[in-house]
Amino acid sequence: MKKTLLALSTLALALVPLAVPQQALAAEPRNVVYLVNGNLGDKSFFDSAKAGLDQLEADGRITLNTVEMGGTDADQPKWLSTLYEVADSGEYDLIVCGTFQMPDYLKEVAEAYPDQKFLIFDDDTYAGEDANVANIVFRQNDLGYIIGTLAGCMTLDTNVERINEDKVIGFVGGYDSPVINDFMTGYITGAQAVDPDIKVDVRYTSDYVDTAKAKEYGNSMINDSKCDIIWGVAGNAGNGAAEAVLETGGGWFIGVDSDQELTFSDDLAAITLTSGLKNVGNSLIWFMDQWDAGEELFGKRTSLGIVEGGVGIVTDKNYDTITSDETKAAVDAAIEAVSSGEIVVPSAFDEGGNEAAQKLRDSVRP
Repeated sequence: MKKTLLALSTLALALVPLAVPQQALAAEPRNVVYLVNGNLGDKSFFDSAKAGLDQLEADGRITLNTVEMGGTDADQPKWLSTLYEVADSGEYDLIVCGTFQMPDYLKEVAEAYPDQKFLIFDDDTYAGEDANVANIVFRQNDLGYIIGTLAGCMTLDTNVERINEDKVIGFVGGYDSPVINDFMTGYITGAQAVDPDIKVDVRYTSDYVDTAKAKEYGNSMINDSKCDIIWGVAGNAGNGAAEAVLETGGGWFIGVDSDQELTFSDDLAAITLTSGLKNVGNSLIWFMDQWDAGEELFGKRTSLGIVEGGVGIVTDKNYDTITSDETKAAVDAAIEAVSSGEIVVPSAFDEGGNEAAQKLRDSVRP
């Protein structure tokens, strides 16, 4: 189990690529462009993807061009035009982009340029429909179950500083979408497996950049709903909830995608209990390993979970010193049960799953 946890806590921004036999590597570095439908500095999935690509470039396996396209509504027309520009240039062996906002634009361009290879992470909207597009997704429902188990145990442990008597936890998501609701479904399911009376206050920022809105939500969760654990799953926007936790002194924050204790300022790191990791960067290195070894994943949906190291939880620093032995044991047991298949976590990507997730959300509001 200790070896498993060590693998799971590999940081999304401190990458350890899998070894690939030298003879399997591409003869020449592949030319890659990374299109960010937002901005770097989110300390989340965009940065994690960049870290993986940077590692591949440092290892001499790719040359990399990164284009930040902006993340506001006004920037969205630029996403399609930039996709067309890079595909039309013929310069790149692979065009990489991510998130659920991109698939419609990507499908249009991929079908216009069938000889161009594309990879989209964190989305499977049109998976398998285009032979030149690889879809990499993550079993964030499994990750949510682990984090929900932790949050459920923590909100019951009033021996921990800043934990109150109320059985209420919070979740700040980016969009009311299948990807975010997949995290949420696991989170609620894991928490209620600890205690079915736990309530979950769920809010959405409807973007990944508005920290002020997430801070407002965090303040309301703490002051009105009596939440003492908040998981921020909204990219950079979610960090506003961490600011609310810090300023109110009302509990603990849980980060997402990368180890936010390492990327936050000291005061925000101090109230961050752990982070749920979506190892986007590691997944891109894994993808290149497979491609270099002769296994092409284009035209396919590839799902990476706990066993593959696609998702995990940080188990050192604050987690190690603040959580009780009983809570650690419960989290370990949850990891083992999900990894073995003993527990099958419902997903917002199941047939009818997003609607089921929304009903579950509404049933547990405080």
